[in-house]
Amino acid sequence: MKHRYLPMTEQDKQEMLDRVGVATIDELFADIPEKVRFQGNYNIKPAKSEAALMKELLQLAGKNKDTASNVSFLGAGVYNHYKPVIVDHVISRSEFYTAYTPYQPEISQGELQAIFEFQTMIAELTGMDIANSSMYDGGTALAEAGMLAAGHTRRKKLLVSGAVHPEYKDVVTMYAYGQSIDVVTIPTKDGVTDVEALKGLIDEQTAGVIVQYPNFFGQIENLQPLADITHEAKGLFIVSANPLALGVLTPPGKLGADITVGDAQPFGISEAFGGPHCGYFAVTTKLMRKVPGRLVGETVDQDGRRGYVLTLQAREQHIRRDKATSNICSNQALLALASSVAMTALGKQGMQEMAKQNIVKTRYAKNAFEAAGFEVVYKGAHFNEIVVNTKHNVTQLNKALIEKGIIGGFDLGRVYPELENHALIAVTEIRTKEEIDALVAEMGAYNE
Repeated sequence: MKHRYLPMTEQDKQEMLDRVGVATIDELFADIPEKVRFQGNYNIKPAKSEAALMKELLQLAGKNKDTASNVSFLGAGVYNHYKPVIVDHVISRSEFYTAYTPYQPEISQGELQAIFEFQTMIAELTGMDIANSSMYDGGTALAEAGMLAAGHTRRKKLLVSGAVHPEYKDVVTMYAYGQSIDVVTIPTKDGVTDVEALKGLIDEQTAGVIVQYPNFFGQIENLQPLADITHEAKGLFIVSANPLALGVLTPPGKLGADITVGDAQPFGISEAFGGPHCGYFAVTTKLMRKVPGRLVGETVDQDGRRGYVLTLQAREQHIRRDKATSNICSNQALLALASSVAMTALGKQGMQEMAKQNIVKTRYAKNAFEAAGFEVVYKGAHFNEIVVNTKHNVTQLNKALIEKGIIGGFDLGRVYPELENHALIAVTEIRTKEEIDALVAEMGAYNE
């Protein structure tokens, strides 16, 4: 049974006072001089009944422009995808919903197996040897990857593609600051990482090279030459990948990635105002003992029965402390489970079909925009996002679109001055031809 709150009656209050041996609540503050105590009234509204409070909160919530009642073309790292109904049903079971850290394997086999399945799916999807139990989100997973590279190589410079999510780069920069690691941006060319610029920047102090796949502009990076350049300098090649795109793209592990990270949000996790979501972290075998966070391993008990345990914990903060490779001692178990359930429900063919629909529908949107006279800036291969020159202030355009029930694209001018009046338009598998046509028509009408 779920309770919104536990009320305290006057009888409850009196019993507690009697137990501690005082007559009034004021006596509990007797040691505090009366002249420094707050004597006024708090400037808050009077308490409401539950019914009245629920009504007010629902009215406030109704002002939100959500993706259930509006058509969303907003992506930029958080996407409006199909979420199988079974996801919420499974994660709402009390065995998972209220599960605590599985330090005691003898009573946590269900939770540990669920995490093990998540690790297995991520490793297969990314083409990497091993994946951990999850990270807080994609941004912190990428930052942890950068710190791992610096620690492993004992170098103090990270090269980050200018086509990496700007907020992800900010998180990397913040982590690097505490470790006195320099973060240098690799210029882009035609919407992708400039290979020649990378050759000029990389040196013997470079710990790792970080790129995104597909990148922030929706373009699909050619990973192999970037990996080769990185490895020639004996650095680690780090890829932040959209896991859904890996349903059709060659996995980073097959293209030279030493570390692949990302956010599992496209699989069964709602946008939820930007989080919480679920980061993933996968590596090659040589980096196994330096992976941050937890690893769940499969073993057998004394009777030969299969079981699951937390393994290789010597690298964690609560064991190694000052020698730890990371200070993360938790994971997003519930949301990792949500992603596992979604991936299982979709299956291999379903995941591929879902990814293909993103590509096909985005291609349709690109053609529709160009036919309507809009410039789609980058011409390379893309996944589910394109950059469109709207010819107007994107913030004002989006205000007009929301009045039509459309959530517009991300205003790139907020972070890239050279892309003022450009919007990053996301088109996922749940968008219809009619919805795409309506977006193009409304943006065209705004230009008239």
